[in-house]
Amino acid sequence: MNTIGLIGGVSWESSSEYYRLINHSIKSRLGALHSAELVMYSLDFDPIAQLEHDEQWDQLAEILITAARKLELAGVSFILIASNTLHKVAPHVQAQLNIPLVHIADAMAEALTKAGISSVGLLGTNFVMEQDFYRERLERHGLKIVTPPKESRDFIHDVIYQQLALGDIRQTSRLKVLEIIRELRDEGIAGIVLANTELPLLIRAEDITAPLFDSMIIHIEKAVSLALGTETVQQVRGE
Repeated sequence: MNTIGLIGGVSWESSSEYYRLINHSIKSRLGALHSAELVMYSLDFDPIAQLEHDEQWDQLAEILITAARKLELAGVSFILIASNTLHKVAPHVQAQLNIPLVHIADAMAEALTKAGISSVGLLGTNFVMEQDFYRERLERHGLKIVTPPKESRDFIHDVIYQQLALGDIRQTSRLKVLEIIRELRDEGIAGIVLANTELPLLIRAEDITAPLFDSMIIHIEKAVSLALGTETVQQVRGE
């Protein structure tokens, strides 16, 4: 089994789900006593969140490069960053590694293409919804990307940082996000992308009628396939 390297703690609420679901997937594929070979480097999220909001991407890249190199030295076969937003600096991190960084947006694009989806509503932090680093990797595959209006984007962003990252799951927030999703559906989009690893704590597939693409689950399933050798690690090295 190939060893998974996971940069987590961003936030630990979602990273704990990464760990649980990776092992659950390994168990379901191999049998009850099996679990993943995995090394996690967990970051302190408070300074990370502040650097994100200050858009200090060079500093964030250095932090992630340091963590990734430690995982590489620990002997992992490839690395996941358990955050959509931090993939803004993924190309800089990959450039400093000799092993692949499995890009969450590439895994998402692959899943959407396989499902025959051509247009999606994109939900995540404002960095993911408003900047190009994520949506461009989806658009390379011919996907049409739609985001909510500014007021709705700000609401989702605040829910992620002020509630979900703290483990605060509110029914009022769930209902508002579901309303935003319905408005996107009214625009004719075919699916919804949860491009944030905390949003699945709030929104589940059974909550909506549109196909839901959970970036955490998709990232995890890609990692498990690579760990078990059903996909080749050498083929996923990003930019």
